[in-house]
Amino acid sequence: MTITVYVPCDTTALSLGADRVAQELLNAAATLNLDIHLVRNGSRGLFWLEPLVEVQTPYGRMAYGPVEPGQVNELVAAGLFEGHPDHPLYLGDITQHPYLQQQQRLTFARIGITDPVCIEDYIAHGGFAGLKKAAALTPQGIVDEVKTSGLRGRGGAAFPAGIKWQTVLDEPREQQKYVVCNADEGDSGTFADRLVMECDPYMLIEGMVIAGLAVGATLGFIYVRSEYLLSKKMLDEAIRRAEAHGYLGDNVCGNGRKFHLDVRLGAGAYICGEETSLLESLEGKRGLVRSKPPLPAIKGLFGQPTVVNNVLSLAAVPFIMAHGGKAYADYGMGRSLGTLPIQLAGNIKQGGLIELAFGVTLRKILEEFGGGSFSGRPMKAVQVGGPLMAYMPESQWDTPMDYEAFAALGAGIGHGGVVVFDDTVDMGEQARFAMEFCAVESCGKCTPCRIGSVRGVEVIDRIRAGENQTSNLELLEDLCETMVDGSLCAMGGMTPFPVQSVMKYFPEDLMASPRQVEA
Repeated sequence: MTITVYVPCDTTALSLGADRVAQELLNAAATLNLDIHLVRNGSRGLFWLEPLVEVQTPYGRMAYGPVEPGQVNELVAAGLFEGHPDHPLYLGDITQHPYLQQQQRLTFARIGITDPVCIEDYIAHGGFAGLKKAAALTPQGIVDEVKTSGLRGRGGAAFPAGIKWQTVLDEPREQQKYVVCNADEGDSGTFADRLVMECDPYMLIEGMVIAGLAVGATLGFIYVRSEYLLSKKMLDEAIRRAEAHGYLGDNVCGNGRKFHLDVRLGAGAYICGEETSLLESLEGKRGLVRSKPPLPAIKGLFGQPTVVNNVLSLAAVPFIMAHGGKAYADYGMGRSLGTLPIQLAGNIKQGGLIELAFGVTLRKILEEFGGGSFSGRPMKAVQVGGPLMAYMPESQWDTPMDYEAFAALGAGIGHGGVVVFDDTVDMGEQARFAMEFCAVESCGKCTPCRIGSVRGVEVIDRIRAGENQTSNLELLEDLCETMVDGSLCAMGGMTPFPVQSVMKYFPEDLMASPRQVEA
């Protein structure tokens, strides 16, 4: 009898020794003369339990974790290949774990279950059902379904995807149109895009093909962060297989429409995550931000109408088309509909990815899913949405995850990354980091961002050194306002947000010198 064993193959699991664990399992099986089928699945997102080993039994998949290579032989001796519970690392049916049970996994339903590049596995778990339905609709019918879903961009701006698609669709049909996926995932504490590409690449491909059919585009590009070499490898293989099975190419699903897809590595610059800078880079130019208007939906890649969406936005589309826009819109609250993949990072006990309907409070995320700080010390601040978003004090943690609710506080959800800091953090240093980050990553095109960030570091240093603190605080406030109002894009326009939040909620850290904070 063949025993099926699952060991994740994504970057996180690999960094924690998954390849060595897989090899030790093969060695142990060979020693026992057992026939095992080793499946390299994706991570389920419970990173504190990686590498997570699962064994198929008559009662379901039994899990063990986190497994180190040196523990494999003792696990096998305790009955791992039979799914026995006689070991401290035994977790049982991982799908019953509270971390997973409390989630609403729509986009991430397959991740951790399937072999990422096995197209038969993808189809068996509902893959391409959305594309097949879309192929039977008119372009306007597809766009209307996305509008009904209430899907908004998951990259940060939260712009309604259906409206963007409608704009591109309404452009003259004879124009070459493009679909561009922004996979240049650069925000601190984010990894959801990477998990999609490494653990369920066909879902992204399917979403892009649907987008192409919806707006009349025949060519798409996935702009992948330069460090994500495994993501590119997975996507390239998945694209090759999708073409061979007729889900990409000149005759998508046999309906006579064509859509081709290519993967390009990014330029290694944070600013290329901004959509117009990304388009410049994709055209082979330096990643400089473009002035808007015209919008990319009208004049985008090579001056042609272009849909530019984030990975998570496009990855949500297959569910929407398969189950209907209303089914997706039934989740969430207010104008924030559907689910949000939330990434827990920083000083957090149970780091990983969770997918929840909009409306869950930040406190529930931190305490019930995150399990509190990794250090065991009280949590002091949380930054949601990347390095350009506000630091939120505990008084704001009961805020529901909702775009409008966060905006009312001067905060943002962004890409859904949640970075936690305990009470040892120097928030004055975090404010300085925000300005320094902008100084390093600015494209340099506009003065408020290019010069303002450099001056911001200097002013904060003077405040921290105790030099004319009152006047320098006023200067810092004026500088922040100038950057917000005068910057060409969100890089300079949002850099002041974390600084302003420190000034408002953690002024004692900003006023204190680094030595005083450490003391």
